[in-house]
Amino acid sequence: MPVPMDAFDDVRPAVDCLDLLTAPVAAVLRAWNGSVPVEELRFVDTDPAIADTALLVERHGPWLLQQSANCVVVAGKRGGETTLAACVVLSHTRADVNGVVRRQLGARKASFAPMDQAVGESGMEYGGITPIGLPADWPLLLDPAVADIPYALIGSGSRRGKLIVPGKALAELPGATVLEGLALA
Repeated sequence: MPVPMDAFDDVRPAVDCLDLLTAPVAAVLRAWNGSVPVEELRFVDTDPAIADTALLVERHGPWLLQQSANCVVVAGKRGGETTLAACVVLSHTRADVNGVVRRQLGARKASFAPMDQAVGESGMEYGGITPIGLPADWPLLLDPAVADIPYALIGSGSRRGKLIVPGKALAELPGATVLEGLALA
């Protein structure tokens, strides 16, 4: 079975490409201390025009859809309080925002965060938000399929480039919770 690295000509350790990454992502890689060596987190330089998953897999191969993960920012509201969280699910699924996510956050209502808020508070670009480098106080919810995948193709913090990261490394990120039922078909 192919892995995401097979779809690209130039795959480099992400730690060697810090100048191509957003500040929050680069900071996490500089201070990396997970059980997965930082050199196993890889960067591929991609065209920003094909940052969206559908366009990327159209260009590089439909099989990549099964090995790509999306990170969406959700706002949970209860009373006058809003909690931002990130949900990471495989790209051929969607996050159960109104069910599992809402209950996990203890929110009365949950929805996708407004783009301006997600971008402003994450320090990342829309279409490239990644679980690596998110604010420390955000819950990070991962579907078990993401945690179990050998390698996930995810955003890099900007529309230019993607990261290829072992699912185990994503599950070990600070604030991460592997949450059964997060993804819906």
